Amino acid sequence: MPRRYADIYPSLPLLSSDEMEHVSAASLMSVRYFQAEPDSMPEEVFSEHHVLLNLCDTPHRVQNRRDGTMRDFDFHKHEIVVTPAGVRSGWRWFGKSDVIVVTLAPDRVEAFAQRELGMVLDRQQLVDLPQFSDPDLCSAGVMLRDALENDDLTSAVMFEAMSRVFLVKLLKRYGQQRPEDLALSASFTSDHFHRVLGFIRSNLDRTITLDDLAREAGISPSHFGRLFKDTVGDTPMQYVLAYRIEQAIEMMKDNKRQLGDIALACGFADQAHFSRSFKQVIGQTPRQFRSG
Repeated sequence: MPRRYADIYPSLPLLSSDEMEHVSAASLMSVRYFQAEPDSMPEEVFSEHHVLLNLCDTPHRVQNRRDGTMRDFDFHKHEIVVTPAGVRSGWRWFGKSDVIVVTLAPDRVEAFAQRELGMVLDRQQLVDLPQFSDPDLCSAGVMLRDALENDDLTSAVMFEAMSRVFLVKLLKRYGQQRPEDLALSASFTSDHFHRVLGFIRSNLDRTITLDDLAREAGISPSHFGRLFKDTVGDTPMQYVLAYRIEQAIEMMKDNKRQLGDIALACGFADQAHFSRSFKQVIGQTPRQFRSG
């Protein structure tokens, strides 16, 4: 079983999002804040992406071995290192660290990019950037860290908002979109995906068929179904159901909103249909999910 970054870091985080409950962004990313005396971490391959944000005011020497190549450099404030999932990486630092480590699950990043940004990411997803400066992204990371200092509703709301801001900035600047010539066919492009996603959003409360989506993309239904699955990873109808459930979860955060109303707003025939579909995808009924 792949190990987590936090499992091999030589000190415990001062702040961590791991204990946050009932905050959807906490399942999207983990945020940990470390300050550690000079030390090292063994080389490991992780199944998650890692974004390391340096907050230390004084530059300090760092060694980072990644996939067999050693880098020995001075690490400056607001510099960032992105290590995509699957890259073997190990660290040694010669001064006290002051860092935020954001870890991201590739499958959740992919879903966020598709549904929130209309981006179809390359298999690697993030550009492998051993060292670069981005004060703006670091500032977004600091706001994420600050939202962890207090365990209250205001902090949870702040973490929820800033996690999305951080991820949007990260993906728009350093995300790798799938090249059109690798999407199996130039007949299904990012523009097609944007149009299909826009149609789903605009017609969420209605029945949506494969023919509707194919017509929106301007592709025959038989070809559209195959191209969509090969590019996005789900069949069009699986994608529509997942999108309905995701939007329902957002609406359920308003405890005053009735489940029957949410069911209709998200395109389910009735509350019973919503409950069956929700349990099929999430493993719990909407009522169980909301009460948990």
